Amino acid sequence: MHLQSRPLQALPGLSQEHLKQLHQVGLETTADLLQVARSPAKLEAIAVQLKLPLRYLQKWAALADLAQLPSVGSDYCGLLLHSGVASVRQLAIQPPGRLHPQIRKLHIMVMRRSDLCPTPDQVVQCG
Repeated sequence: MHLQSRPLQALPGLSQEHLKQLHQVGLETTADLLQVARSPAKLEAIAVQLKLPLRYLQKWAALADLAQLPSVGSDYCGLLLHSGVASVRQLAIQPPGRLHPQIRKLHIMVMRRSDLCPTPDQVVQCG
């Protein structure tokens, strides 16, 4: 499996202000963020330095982890995270038959429609 690094601005939900703060501490790509996230102490130190809740950095690190997968990328990393999948490792063990209903349920709850939900075949491709 070939994992890809992406610019942090590709992650969904990352404001321009937060992006600027991350750049100020030398974090430019998802690989940079994941490198820091390997050490909970380093991640916490950056959160303190930037005066941000640790959970923000943890969420961005989870998005960065999922976005590494070419079949997920920045298009589906947020969808997977909000469907309960927080890492590539967790996605690898998630049965596609259970994942698709979770994603469909999220689409219906949030968007009040199911036609935008990835198909079961697309979900299998992500995993």
